[in-house]
Amino acid sequence: MLKRSDPKVYTIIKKEEERQRDKLSLIPSENCFSVSVREAVGSVFSHKYSEGNIGQRYYEGNEYVDELEKLAIERACRLFKVPKGWTANVQALSGSNANLAVYLALLKEGDMLMSMYLPDGGHLSHGWSFEPDEKKRQADLTSGSLVYLGGERRVNLTSRLYKVVQYKTSPATKLFDYDELERIAQKYRPRLIITGGTAYPRNIDYRRMRKIADRVGAYYLADIAHEAGLVAAGVVPSPVAIADVVTMTTHKTLRAGRGAIIFANNELIEKINRGLMPGLQGGPHNHNIAGITVGLGEALRPEFKRYARQVVKNAKWLAVELAKQGFNIVTGGTDRHLLLVDLNDQPMLGKKFAAVLNAAGLVTNATTLPWDSSPPRNPAGLRLGTPWVTTRGMKEKEMSMIAGWIRQVMEIAGPWSEMDLTGVTKRATGSKEIGQVAAAVKRLGRKFRARGADTRSKV
Repeated sequence: MLKRSDPKVYTIIKKEEERQRDKLSLIPSENCFSVSVREAVGSVFSHKYSEGNIGQRYYEGNEYVDELEKLAIERACRLFKVPKGWTANVQALSGSNANLAVYLALLKEGDMLMSMYLPDGGHLSHGWSFEPDEKKRQADLTSGSLVYLGGERRVNLTSRLYKVVQYKTSPATKLFDYDELERIAQKYRPRLIITGGTAYPRNIDYRRMRKIADRVGAYYLADIAHEAGLVAAGVVPSPVAIADVVTMTTHKTLRAGRGAIIFANNELIEKINRGLMPGLQGGPHNHNIAGITVGLGEALRPEFKRYARQVVKNAKWLAVELAKQGFNIVTGGTDRHLLLVDLNDQPMLGKKFAAVLNAAGLVTNATTLPWDSSPPRNPAGLRLGTPWVTTRGMKEKEMSMIAGWIRQVMEIAGPWSEMDLTGVTKRATGSKEIGQVAAAVKRLGRKFRARGADTRSKV
C-alpha cells in the first residue's frame, strides 16, 4: 500500500531497513523490537485521543485505552517487582519528559537539584549549562574539584528552571567518590538528588545515595533509562523502592518500543501524574503504550533474562578484546551494557573515528570523557554498547571479531587524522580497505538477521 501511495517515503524506509540489516549498531541507546511490538505501535490506537488518566479521561470512547493502560501498569509493576503501595505512570512520551514531570511535581522554580556532570556521563535532562570561555573550561578541568555549578549558557530547560549543582567522577579512577558526593550534598542542600546518565559504565550504589539524600532531606530520583532491561532481568541492581522515584525509557535495553515509565509510591505518583498532564503534555501516545505493553510482556518471559545476561557478557567481553587490541578502556571495563574507549593515545579521536567506523559498517558514537581536555565538538572518546547486536543473536565470538575490525579501521584511518571531518568521511567512503571491512561486517550481519517473525530473543 505505502509503495503505491507514497513511493518516496517507501524508498526511504527500505533504505533504512537495508542500513539496519547490513550495518551493526553498537550505540548503547539503540535496540530493535519484535514484529509484535511494531505491530502494536502501528495499530488503531494511533487514532485515539485520551487526555487524562485511567477512569478520568476528558474524551469519551476510552474504555479500551483504559484497559490497555491498566495492563501496561500491571506488567510494569510485576516486571520490576514494585512493592505494595507503589505504582507506575506509562504516559510520558520520552525519558526527558518523564524527568521533567518529576521535577514539576516535586520542585518549585529555583529549587536546587544535584545530578551527574554531563561530560562525565550525565544527561541533558538532569540540567546542563556550560562556560563558553575555553580558558575557564580548562581551568575547571585542572582544578580537581568534583563539583560543578554550571556556566553562563543554559542549554536545557532544567537548568533554566532550577539551580543545578553537578558532581563529577574521581580524576584518578573515573568512578564516583561517594564520600565526596555526600560532602557536596551537605554543602548545597539540594531538594532533589539524581543518579543515572548515558555514559557511566559501572553500577551505582543506590543504597548509599539513598542515605545521602536522607541526610540532607532531599528526594532521590534514580534514572535508569539505559539499564532498565538489565534491572528488570535482575542482572544489575535495582533502585526500585530504594529511590523515591525511578524513571526509565523503554527502547534501550528493555526493547519495548518508544516511551517512558515512572515508578513511585501512590502519593507521589498522583503529583507526578499532574506534573505530566496538564503540567507538561496533553494526550498520551496510545499506540506507543500498546507497543510498551507488548514489550513488557516479552520481558516477563524467561528468554529475556537470558538475553539481558548475554548483553552484559558481550559488553564485558568486548571491553577485554578491545584492551587486547591496545585500546584504553575507561574504568578498566564495564558492569553493564556499555563501555567507553579513551582514544587519546590513538591516531584519531572520537568524532572522526566514529565517522570512519560508520563507513566500515560499525555504528558508534563519539563521547566526552571524564576529566578530558578535548573540546566537546571533537571529543576524545568512543561509546560502544551491546543491546542491538545481542538481540540479533551475537555472542562472545562476534564481539572478538568486532574488536578486531575496530583495530583494523584505526590502522587504516590513522594516517588521515590531520584531515577535517568532511575529508575523513569522504576518504573513508571511497577507501577500498574500509570497503573490505564493511563487506565483512555485512556478511556477519546477514548471518544474524534483526528480530523477525517471532518475539523471542535469539540468545
